Order: sequence, then C-alpha cells, then structure tokens
Amino acid sequence: MKSFASDNWASVHKDVMEALAKANCDHQQAYQHDIYTDKVRGKFKELFSYDVEVYFASCGTAANILSLASMVKYADGVICADSAHINTDEAGAFERFTGCKLLQVPNYDNGKLRPSDMDIYTREIGNFHRVQPKVVSISQSTERENVYTADEIREISKYAKAHNMYLHVDGARCANAVVALKSTMKEMFTDTGVDVLSFGGTKNGVMYGEAIIFFNKELAKGFEYILKQSMQYLSKSRYIAVQFDALLSNDLWVKNASHANNMAQYFESKLKDLKDIEITMKAVTNAMYVKIPTDKVLKLQTKFPFYNWTKDEYRLMTSFDTTKEDIDEFIKIMIDI
Repeated sequence: MKSFASDNWASVHKDVMEALAKANCDHQQAYQHDIYTDKVRGKFKELFSYDVEVYFASCGTAANILSLASMVKYADGVICADSAHINTDEAGAFERFTGCKLLQVPNYDNGKLRPSDMDIYTREIGNFHRVQPKVVSISQSTERENVYTADEIREISKYAKAHNMYLHVDGARCANAVVALKSTMKEMFTDTGVDVLSFGGTKNGVMYGEAIIFFNKELAKGFEYILKQSMQYLSKSRYIAVQFDALLSNDLWVKNASHANNMAQYFESKLKDLKDIEITMKAVTNAMYVKIPTDKVLKLQTKFPFYNWTKDEYRLMTSFDTTKEDIDEFIKIMIDI
C-alpha cells in the first residue's frame, strides 16, 4: 500500500537501513556517549556552520516539548500560531509536562506568525497577574505547508530578542522548507538567530527519531536531566544517531526532501487539469490541499489513504518514496470513478 496521508507513513530509506545494520555489530557506551553520536554531532556542526549542541529524542512531540522545556519556568508562556503542531496535535503535552501555557494567536498566510501578532502578549510583560511570554515557537514548514523566508524568521527573532524571549522552530519538515527556498540550513536557522531547532528525521526517510539542535548553548546546560525525567534519555540512542549520520551523508536529506517536493509539484500539475477538483493550497513543499467530490473520496481512500483536513478539504502529501506511478494511478482511479 502507498498513501498520501503523511510523510511519516513512508518507508525507511535504504541507506538508513544499511547504516542501522552496520552499527548493529558491537557494544557502545549508552546514553548518547557513543562513537556514532560523536560523529553525527560533528556533521551537524558542519551543516549549520556553528558550534551547536545536539541531542536526540524519539519523536517530534518529544523534540518540541523538551526543546521548549529548556526555555521556560514558573509562569512562562510560549507564543505560537493557533495552527501550530504544539497547539493542535500534541494532546496538551507542553502544558502537562512544563506546567506553563501556550499563548496562541490567529495564524496568517497558511500557518505563519508576524511580530505584530505578538503585541497582545508582550505588552503584558511585567504584569504579575498574567502569564509571561518567554518563547516564540514557529513551524518551518508550517502546518499548512507554507514556508517562512529567512528574512521573516530574522524579523521574528529580532522581535523576540527585543522582548527578552527565545525563538524555537518546529522543524519536522525543515528539510522540505530549506529545499523549497533553495536555501541552506545555515542561512535559514544559524544566521537568523534561532535558539533551538527541532530537526526532523522521521518525515524525511529515517525510521524514528528527531534531533534537538541548540544554537544557544546556555539553554543546553542541564538538558540531560530534562531528557532523563521525560523518559527520553534512551540508552541505545546510538540507533537514532546512526540514522542521522546516514541522512547527513552525501546530501541524502536534500535528495529525499527534493524528491518529495518534486512529487508534490507533479501531483499538482496532474490535479489542476481535473474539472471537479479545486486546489485550495498549492504545493509549496511536499503537500497540497484540495476539495474532492464526496462520492469519490471513499473509493480513493481505499487505495490511497489521505486525510480529511477541514470540513470539505483534504491534504495530499508526498514523501521521499512517492513515485510518479503512484500519482498516475491515483489520477486514473479518480478519472474512472
């Protein structure tokens, strides 16, 4: 079965599987003190052209919540778009784990935040009756698969710093965003003043695991205790590290994200010719949003599962292992129904 539901439904890239098999031949020190973790930390430093601190977590929710936990205390809050993954699809994990509060604002332009959107919260800084904004969290790409330019991130970072706040980026699909903008990880995150980045792997060809990238090394102090108390300090975390080693080798992260994005563009080119399909959000990265006649949806979903996103809108998402043949078959079924 193939699907257009999500890129985390996809398989594992063969290079990642080979790396896992090769690493499974010896004993190594546990808890991120192994040779594979040391090696990939060096690769991340090269990728971002910066002396970053790198840790690993099992999934995107853990990477996000633990990143944010390193930045908040007491009555702090995190400003985010109402569409943010931490606000919609993480089941209240941030609030439960930290005891702090998400401060949501209406998103604009399919999932983005603007500095002016945050004034409603920053004007309360110093008011001990109110939650104090301490972090701004944005998603790159957004939950509607739109992207921030480097200049937009820089402006948000500048605003955050001016108000003594940190900037966190949920980068579950940061590779897709960087590729779509023909940018680099350095230009997108190092040069824009990001403090902590949740760097996605699960949605770009690894089996499981995300990386937590600290540009602000002060925030990384004591992070091992946050990992341990959250039950995310995995003893055999070398099997996450070795996957990222493969992903960062030979630009595999670029190739995987580029393919997924290109397949979405191809998908869009086929869909736009169908008279009963309305594209409501074009493919900027590796997904698009469409309206499909109800009588066709169930028949299509039996062959290619995909998500109902709003009342009458559906998300179609491609991944590194999507083929043109998959898309052509979907189009043929749609025409034949």
